[in-house]
Amino acid sequence: MNHYETVFILNPVLSDVQIEETVKKFEDFLINNGAKMVAKENWGLKKLAYPIQNKKSGFYHLFEFTSDGEVVAPYEQEFRRDERVMRFLTVKLDKHAIAWAEKRRTRNKTAKA
Repeated sequence: MNHYETVFILNPVLSDVQIEETVKKFEDFLINNGAKMVAKENWGLKKLAYPIQNKKSGFYHLFEFTSDGEVVAPYEQEFRRDERVMRFLTVKLDKHAIAWAEKRRTRNKTAKA
């Protein structure tokens, strides 16, 4: 089982319901294909560094999951097919990145408390 992290940007004109549906769709895809969700983060509406599809902002989401490598290609294909997704990036985490992600999660939990 490999450790992966996906960040994706959703179109800023979507309603809260549409955003929740989209996030749920990709989470369900991973779970149905045998992946185990480690963490999910909603980073909210952020300004983009450069316009994408004539949009200057987007809703950022992060998924951290463990899975076999065969799941990633069909998972990314789903991102390409969905018009609500402006950009996405999936990376395989090494041991240093896993440790950093764990530290970031604990830092975020203490900041919210």
